[in-house]
Amino acid sequence: MRTVRRLRISRRRRTALLAVTGLTAGLLLTSPQPASAANLVKNPGFETAGTDGMPYCWEKSGWGDNDFAFTTTSDAHTGGKAMKVELTRRVSGDRKALITESASCAPVVTPGKQYDLSLWYKSTTPDTSLTLFRHDKTAGWQYWTDLKTLDMSSAWAQASVRTPAVPDGTDLITWGVSVYGTGSVTTDDYTMDQVADPLPPAQCTGTTDQCANGSWQVLPTQNPVRSMHSVVLNNGKVLLIAGSGNSEENFAAGSFTSAVYNPSNGSYKVIPTPKDMFCAGHVQLQDGRVLVLSGNKAYPVPGGHGYEGFKDSYIFDPKTETYAKTNDLNDGHWYPSATELGNGDVISFGGLREDSTGSVTTEYWSDKDQQWLPLWKVNQTWSYWGLYPSMILMQDGRLFYSGSHVFGNNIPGTGSAIYDYNANTVTQIPGLQNKDQRDQSASVLLPPAQDQKVLTIGGGNIDSNPDANRLTDIIDLKQASPSYVAGPPLPQGTVDLGGGKVAETGNQGKMYVSAVLMPDGKVLETGGGLHNRADPVYEASIFDPNTSTFDPVAADPQSRGYHSSAFLLPDGRIMATGDNPGNGTWNHNVSIYSPPYLFKGSRPTITSVITNEWTYGTTQRITVDRPIAKAELIRPAAVTHSSDPNQRFVDLPLSVNGNNVDLNVTSNPNLAPPGWYMLFAVDANGVPSVAQWIHLRGPAALSTGTATAHVHSFADSLEGTTTGAGTKRTSQKVSPTISGCDRHYGSVNVCVPTVFPPQVKKTTAARCAWLKANDYGRLKVNGKDDPLGLDPNGDGVACGKGDLKKKR
Repeated sequence: MRTVRRLRISRRRRTALLAVTGLTAGLLLTSPQPASAANLVKNPGFETAGTDGMPYCWEKSGWGDNDFAFTTTSDAHTGGKAMKVELTRRVSGDRKALITESASCAPVVTPGKQYDLSLWYKSTTPDTSLTLFRHDKTAGWQYWTDLKTLDMSSAWAQASVRTPAVPDGTDLITWGVSVYGTGSVTTDDYTMDQVADPLPPAQCTGTTDQCANGSWQVLPTQNPVRSMHSVVLNNGKVLLIAGSGNSEENFAAGSFTSAVYNPSNGSYKVIPTPKDMFCAGHVQLQDGRVLVLSGNKAYPVPGGHGYEGFKDSYIFDPKTETYAKTNDLNDGHWYPSATELGNGDVISFGGLREDSTGSVTTEYWSDKDQQWLPLWKVNQTWSYWGLYPSMILMQDGRLFYSGSHVFGNNIPGTGSAIYDYNANTVTQIPGLQNKDQRDQSASVLLPPAQDQKVLTIGGGNIDSNPDANRLTDIIDLKQASPSYVAGPPLPQGTVDLGGGKVAETGNQGKMYVSAVLMPDGKVLETGGGLHNRADPVYEASIFDPNTSTFDPVAADPQSRGYHSSAFLLPDGRIMATGDNPGNGTWNHNVSIYSPPYLFKGSRPTITSVITNEWTYGTTQRITVDRPIAKAELIRPAAVTHSSDPNQRFVDLPLSVNGNNVDLNVTSNPNLAPPGWYMLFAVDANGVPSVAQWIHLRGPAALSTGTATAHVHSFADSLEGTTTGAGTKRTSQKVSPTISGCDRHYGSVNVCVPTVFPPQVKKTTAARCAWLKANDYGRLKVNGKDDPLGLDPNGDGVACGKGDLKKKR
């Protein structure tokens, strides 16, 4: 399989080289036809002959296993020639007539600018796409994106689309129509025009600081539940799941709660919750309901078992605001992942079993059957992926494990991998820095999803408890053998070490990071702490994927460490909630961040959407009240513990006709798994509209024949170690102290760290002073053991007056 993929790339590159070489050495029969003053395409109607049977400045391109023909035909829209590309047999890949990848033929472009592309066509297949390549000044020619699926048409029809802003480092682009299903497409009369410069820059409508850094507001009404799970629902409300809320008292009393928050009026509704969903997994199904899997069966017992996960699973219905039970999982999974696939199914890995050991069972939810499949129907590697492993769906259906996880060390090997469910193989991916200090880092698929780049941010390790780091890593999954490369370091803020806020120093960063995709195409990172459930860090910044830079902005005034989360609301603001420090308390205050784009003037408005039921590969019309530069679908959050692997921003290439805007929906469900999305329209200054809710399903473009979505080969020459399914086993042994807490002291709510922060001396006095500064209060010693030396006088109370008199 991998060999075939390698051939795909080499075949397309070899074809391009032959075409360019032929043009250089051959003689033209007629004078080259230049681009007009407005049209950047040379020989746009194929009228000027070239070599290799192709018109001047056009080349044969494509890849894969298929039978094809390129024909210069007299069946033209204007003039005497047009180009026909036909597939008579197709197993994989595509064919396309492409503007030649050379400096003399490819249109010159300016980074940051957009371009309107247009062509005339006839098509006998629905499996087509207008495809772009770009020339990076450093990396050379590379696939950029697909913009538009062409409808079938027996008569000449025009297709128009606007490119995204040209990425930095790009000087040339080339484009054409890819045919990836049996049938033919005939094209003619290509045009390419630079979009006029946008309106003048926006005028600041707030204070200078607000316009540069945004602003935070702490809401007057507190969150009534100890929620560590936040799910944005398709009605704009937010499901906040607490279960027992990491409270042993609530667990013993059977008091399990959730709440539904309504951002439009600031109200909360407490929802009866049937089970302790503390540290469950969750994901929105394609119909908008929320699948909640596993949770907490039992709290740890000092000297005995650790946390336990149950097998129960539930669905929350936003319409009735009630939970309903599904069939059971095959195993217990406390802290499981949950990733929706392109067909609407859900796959889950990791977590702790009912006996506190690590689960090696992969779980698979069938959307068709509306149930978890039995074990014998699910591919198993018998691998232990840890807790909340960040498993991100790639554009061909494979899963990328980014290396972000919860608690202690990473998985063995490089700490990052690609999992191919169909082949049931795991391939290690190199480059992740300090892979065993990425505990509660954040990973996010950067905007747009079409670029297939992932960013990881920060992290620590609750077992060894060093200062959390400021590392970031970026990977381009479009590469043949992708590898992480170091990104810019996180900006530093202030940290409260128990005696007030001080500036971070050295390489201090943060764990417990939240990363939120914003409608202007940037990422807000916010919240965090320097050590295990202690020392909150006050810092936030905005990452720009186009420039790979962080811009420090206003910080949330509330501490946001363990069990906190932040997420995008449909109005473009960001909500942050929760914090559960080691002393067992809970921060019920809720913060709302207004990013700088909300202080740049009036917002565009989506005045109408013809339908909110969208299918893949279609064009959908909206109207807006004034010009916009881009539009996108953003999947609503389902976040916990710095983890939301389903979060994604899907670009919608557009065609503009006054206030009418046609949006082109990807034909690839792996780029945008089916479900409800927030649709934002964004102006040239990055100011977004309020979102409209869109239901994406289908796929229409793939309904005929056996073609699959148009996916260019990528990550197809992996050089890391590849392993198949291991020997069947029951579980992975896991330490009962996996949560980094020594249960010999205090109640289960309290987390006395098994390893104190590095600045704390290994003496009773220093450790007790740290616990006092962090408001731990009176701590009973559970049993006779005193592993941390907090009760030298043996009276059963840690850090009492008598303990501090004894030297230890």
